[in-house]
Amino acid sequence: MGVDSGGSGLRIAVARAAAPEAGPLATYASGEPVRTGPAGIDAEHLLSQLLPAAEELRRETGADGFAACCVGAAGMGSLGDDLRARLPAALATAFGTRHLALAADAVTAYAGALGQRPGAVVAAGTGMIALGTDLTAATGWRRADGWGHLLGDCGSGAWIGRAGLEAAMRAYDGRPGGSTALLARAEAMFGPVTGLPGALYPRPDRPAVLASFAPEVAQCAAEDEVAGGILRDAAHHIADAAAAVCPPGSAALAFTGGLFRIGEPLLAPLRAALAERLPDALLTEAVGSPLDGALAIAAALAGNRLVLPADPKLLQITRPVRA
Repeated sequence: MGVDSGGSGLRIAVARAAAPEAGPLATYASGEPVRTGPAGIDAEHLLSQLLPAAEELRRETGADGFAACCVGAAGMGSLGDDLRARLPAALATAFGTRHLALAADAVTAYAGALGQRPGAVVAAGTGMIALGTDLTAATGWRRADGWGHLLGDCGSGAWIGRAGLEAAMRAYDGRPGGSTALLARAEAMFGPVTGLPGALYPRPDRPAVLASFAPEVAQCAAEDEVAGGILRDAAHHIADAAAAVCPPGSAALAFTGGLFRIGEPLLAPLRAALAERLPDALLTEAVGSPLDGALAIAAALAGNRLVLPADPKLLQITRPVRA
């Protein structure tokens, strides 16, 4: 079983461990993001979604259980202590899981994009993180950003959306740096902008709401200099993160995540920034998604074929026991 928990919800896929290349037998998706609380990512909330959905997939596929699982979660590296404490026994008890990988979503994105080969991946959607490895234990993983929308995720969907809404507010106030085009888009999407603080700040899914405005910024970029500048800045932030983690030499570099569906308004300045920062990198098409990567890691665990570096925060491998 592979699990992908991110800013836009929870996704699950199951496959036969003996034939993972055949793809998922069944999948599940929820649009409800897992909550984050004082203890970090809320394991109780994740399990309240995961266990019944996985049980339904087990019944649907006729499986006895899930011998190996990989749970990839946004924030696992910094906020995953509750998950590391609660998930192993819960999955062993519910499904007889004997091998478990608890991974940062960047690791599952890496596995989905590049498999088990050296290189670097930038995963960008609501958030943004870059991860690279040469697959040696001595070097392990190199990480850049992924610090959340308050401290980082520079260039992400939430970052672009927040910058676009700030430009809208500047235009409303009459301050420099405003964009009347973005103001019009913001009011069409959210209503009067004076109501935005009250509507936005209390929401637990605030990063996803901010990211929802990123496509509006992209729509304005061709005709609006402020919007175009936001996307150029985002591209430079993404290239900076990639350069920080990419192994030396001609290493594979892939991009994955919903942010890149914005298209040329972001991709054109990103290509220019990468040509300057990483001229030797081998730009590679991402093979699959983070969910595909979680499933691939679980299958590699089941077959004792995992070569991605273990890490206490980014990729923890455990042998669960029943509670």
